[in-house]
Amino acid sequence: MTDLFVNYWGSGTPVVLVHGSLAIGSEEWQEQRALADEGFRLLVPDRRGYGNSPAAYGEDFLSDADDIAELMGDGAHLVGHSYGGLGVLFAAARRPQATLSIALLEPAAFTLGQDHPAARALVDEVRLLWEQDLPDEDWVIRFLKLVGSDPDALSPELIADAVATVPVFRHGRPIWQSDIPLAELAAASFPKLVVSGGHSAGFDAMCDDLAKRIGAARAEVAGAGHEIQFTGRPLNELLLALWRGANPR
Repeated sequence: MTDLFVNYWGSGTPVVLVHGSLAIGSEEWQEQRALADEGFRLLVPDRRGYGNSPAAYGEDFLSDADDIAELMGDGAHLVGHSYGGLGVLFAAARRPQATLSIALLEPAAFTLGQDHPAARALVDEVRLLWEQDLPDEDWVIRFLKLVGSDPDALSPELIADAVATVPVFRHGRPIWQSDIPLAELAAASFPKLVVSGGHSAGFDAMCDDLAKRIGAARAEVAGAGHEIQFTGRPLNELLLALWRGANPR
């Protein structure tokens, strides 16, 4: 039995929706809640250190993978955004027989795409920001802009929640040190989808490289920058097609 805080929406085939950094599950996946009316049971956890889940000194995609693997039960679709996408990748590699599909929304695969100058520049800029001693609110605004999220499009409540989680984020396992299990994922037979937001050549290069290496379909859903899930219907249609096309286990 997991000790994470989890929202459960709907009934049917399980889907685990894993949020990224500086957010909590229920805020990040509100636009996907309608999918609970399509025959799916959405499991929306707060990752460790976030929301109502147990506190953590820093976020850790390997610990996230343990939690996701437990939430999968006998089988589930997995969806991960940004840092949450790393946990999904590791969980799916550990439990391929229980993975019905994976969808990765601009996952923080910062070890990939490094043949592209825009991807290298994005990694360098994020690492440089990590080293800067700024007030938490200033740090959040600069980070959001760097990865392609528009702070002005987010509510004051979302910004306040993001500021409160900066210590967990900055003390986390670095995204440029992830040894993604590419071979295991490439060998797995479940459907895979990698989605970018059409706003960043750096993220595009990372997503292209990841999709190629693991044998995933590739899509772009523009309109919300890095926060692809906020587009709602365009992403939801892709997810429904992926889930309905997967073979049940």
